[in-house]
Amino acid sequence: MSWGTELWDQFDNLEKHTQWGIDVLEKYIKFVKERTEIELSYAKQLRNLSKKYQPKKNSKEEEEYRYTSTRAFLATLNEMNDYAGQHEVISENMTSLITGELTRYVQELKQERKSHFHDGRKAQQHIETCWKQLEASKRRFERDCKEADRAQQYFEKMDADINVTKADVEKARQQAQLRHQMAEDSKAEYSSTLQKFNSEQHDHYYTHIPNIFQKIQEMEERRIVRIGESMKTFAEVDRQVIPIIGKCLDEITKAAESIDHKNDSQLVIEAFKSGFEPPGDIDFEDFTQPMKRTVSESSLSNSRGDGKSEPKFGGKSKGKLWPFIKKNKLMSLLTSPHQPPPPPPASASPSAVPNGPQSPKQQKEPLSHRFNEFMTSKPKIHCFRSLKRGLSLKLGAGPEDFSNLPPEQRRKKLQQKVDELNKDIQKEMDQRDALTKMKDVYIKNPQMGDAASVDHRLAELGQNIEKLRLEVQKFEGWLAEVEGRLPLRTDQARRQSGLYEGQNTAAVNSCAQDRESPDGSYTEEQSQETEMKVPATEFDDEFDDEEPLPTIGTCKALYTFEGQNEGTISVAEGEMLYVIEEDKGDGWTRIRRNEDEEGYVPTSYVEVYLDKNAKDVYKSLQKISE
Repeated sequence: MSWGTELWDQFDNLEKHTQWGIDVLEKYIKFVKERTEIELSYAKQLRNLSKKYQPKKNSKEEEEYRYTSTRAFLATLNEMNDYAGQHEVISENMTSLITGELTRYVQELKQERKSHFHDGRKAQQHIETCWKQLEASKRRFERDCKEADRAQQYFEKMDADINVTKADVEKARQQAQLRHQMAEDSKAEYSSTLQKFNSEQHDHYYTHIPNIFQKIQEMEERRIVRIGESMKTFAEVDRQVIPIIGKCLDEITKAAESIDHKNDSQLVIEAFKSGFEPPGDIDFEDFTQPMKRTVSESSLSNSRGDGKSEPKFGGKSKGKLWPFIKKNKLMSLLTSPHQPPPPPPASASPSAVPNGPQSPKQQKEPLSHRFNEFMTSKPKIHCFRSLKRGLSLKLGAGPEDFSNLPPEQRRKKLQQKVDELNKDIQKEMDQRDALTKMKDVYIKNPQMGDAASVDHRLAELGQNIEKLRLEVQKFEGWLAEVEGRLPLRTDQARRQSGLYEGQNTAAVNSCAQDRESPDGSYTEEQSQETEMKVPATEFDDEFDDEEPLPTIGTCKALYTFEGQNEGTISVAEGEMLYVIEEDKGDGWTRIRRNEDEEGYVPTSYVEVYLDKNAKDVYKSLQKISE
């Protein structure tokens, strides 16, 4: 079955068919190209998805990936990244093995097709030229035969006419002979041309055209085979990555099977265990006896200075403790002004007033009423310590010894810090050893370098190592202190306190157990003494030296104010001070002169310049506490 013999007269149809075949091949190339774009887009989306859910470096999310479930999720993200890589491999292989190869093949196919059909058109033009020559020879022979016949008839007519001279008859005879000779020549030429045309036509339809059409057929068959091979490659490219994709899926399954709920539960204990003992029983407080107690600075100071302690709760108490709050904070809370502040002086020189405006006298309320109100009301911020800790966390500041953390968490942080410092020491020692070896080489081979050039660096490394060792000793001292204070790690002690939940709850417990109150009691008269007994732990001293409340701005005193009542502070006109608590609507602003002097002044007596960033953090912490 050959196109040359079966389709010898279908030159135009074959030309259209081969062009259609090339169009089909180009359409398939376009299909594969779009498939590769889809694979690349899919791989990119998978990578972006995996990157989106990857834990951020140096963030809280990174700490969450210590649990087996989150580690399994991280492994899934990594495997999805590899999974995306396989789709990129599919795209690359299809581009190189199919799209690129077929694009080059199409160009070659177009050139080959053009060459074959050019030869076919040339053969057709040649046979058409032969046919035209045959037609011309035939018409010439026909014309000469007709002219010879007319010349013969004219000669016969002249020869039969007796009135025509002999010369005219001879001339007609010669003309007739000439025409007959021309007819014979035309006949011979026509016969020769006909034979030549028949030979050319035979070669054309039985040799040239079949050969050309056979080449076109072979070209078309190669195209069909090539597109079939490309389709197989299309499937093979996908099949090659299936084992790797299967491994990715197997790893995801393996990661899912590695999730250990018991281990995660233990990690929760290790992450949030405070190390505190559960609170003991609350003693019965008899209110049948009338108790009149007020808060006075003298009673606090005297009781603080007595230094006497009575063993409570089996000897664990250090003395009489005020729950939740220290002396200076307690005084600020209980003695903050509750009456409207005095108006600013009307005179041009406020300092001319002998004593200046006086702050209102305090309303005397029984301490038990104020304490009960403080304990039962829903505070916006649980305690000052929680505010300070929150501000420290927000502003990125914290004590170096991690004293703001519960004992168990502090121990872990200190141990982690010691390990990090030991690693840094090891790195510095490795560098020192390497430089020492280099110096020895320079000493033995001076042409390689100057041995003195590394002395400065060696001295720096020695200083760094010494500093790091001092840091290690410091942190190890804190660690030993914490480990010495921690209770025995028995099963009973491993129970997590139900009172220590979250940041705010941790702050409340910290306030409840790490605040040492002034030793003594708070009574209206010095002779009366009522003990506020709260179980104390060995961690009471841990948070005694706490930082002052953070400043949220500055202020300038517009007038002189003589703070004579408890909770207020005296200021001079033009004095610059720090603002630690803005006006809550009662007309008073809390300010600080230095670490030991702070109190309230009338808001109208100062011009406040708030720090926007600190104010925003302060307000956000208030909202969180609500």
